[in-house]
Amino acid sequence: MDKIIISPSKYVQGEGTITKIGEYVKPFGDKAVAIADEFVTSLVGETVQSSFAAVETPVQLEKFNGECSRPEIERLLEIVRAAKANVIVGIGGGKTLDTAKSIGYYCKIPVVVVPTIASTDAPTSALAVIYTPEGEFSEYLMFPSNPNMVLMDTAIIAGAPSRLLVAGMGDALSTYFEARSNAASGNATMAGGASTKAALALAELCFETLLEDGVKAKVAVDNNLSDKAVENIIEANTYLSGIGFESSGLAAAHAIHNGLTKLEECHHLYHGEKVAFGTLTHLLLENAPMEEIETVIGFCRSVGLPTNLFDMGVKEINRDALMEVAKASCAEGETIHNMPFPVTPSMVFTAMLSAHELGSR
Repeated sequence: MDKIIISPSKYVQGEGTITKIGEYVKPFGDKAVAIADEFVTSLVGETVQSSFAAVETPVQLEKFNGECSRPEIERLLEIVRAAKANVIVGIGGGKTLDTAKSIGYYCKIPVVVVPTIASTDAPTSALAVIYTPEGEFSEYLMFPSNPNMVLMDTAIIAGAPSRLLVAGMGDALSTYFEARSNAASGNATMAGGASTKAALALAELCFETLLEDGVKAKVAVDNNLSDKAVENIIEANTYLSGIGFESSGLAAAHAIHNGLTKLEECHHLYHGEKVAFGTLTHLLLENAPMEEIETVIGFCRSVGLPTNLFDMGVKEINRDALMEVAKASCAEGETIHNMPFPVTPSMVFTAMLSAHELGSR
């Protein structure tokens, strides 16, 4: 199997980078369409237009209606084609960015994504999650390449609720452990080949950065401030975790997240909050050293990530419901089968209950 590592062509991060967006986008195209939802447009729309005007490059701002669905993609495709745009810019949350990626794919033009939160590692990836207009999952859309550029304005991200940054830490927390398991199994990664030493090193650095700077970053963002720790965590949540998961692979933690969507009590949680408990379960599943498990529990508690089912909103332990979660986690095609040993629902069920008990102490 060939070794493969994939990533965006350029990653830019800093305070106030949105003011230089025109300068950064211009090399990719001289006629841009930028999409953003109503709130993000009110937040940065004038800044974006001024930045493009400063480099004498036209930009057409279009409203994203909130759902990355086939009808919304088709609607915006018509606008982009009519404008004869040669670069698409997505500004906002994950659904806006996935819509921009999809437009770039179908129009065969460069894609620039500008996340306004750091709650997942999806911005750097070569895929989009497509939903129905009603918001239900429909399909994954895989792209032959990653976004041409990812631009992170740390001031904007620090101004968002700290829970979003913490959720991003929960998503990033799984990266190293899933990468380690996937490498041990020898299975293909999301990039379609074997992992590289570079991708594994980034995944490990991601975990180390969370432990070193996670609490400090949360404290700063609680006050809507940015500092070196916030900068480091934004990079860990977005770039280190993004390259780490895509080029090193997913395993049990994300599959258990998917299973947890079966529990109605967990529907209010962000993706990364469920992944954090999935990571703890992942470690129990592989019988990781107790010191490592305690480190993960301690980190989660320090930043406010759930360490047990009660933290996630479960009122009472229903073993039948948890077995359904375990079965969904082990569905055909799930990433849990990238673990370096066969996994059964009963194993996941046991690991979840053990994780819950340890995380409750």
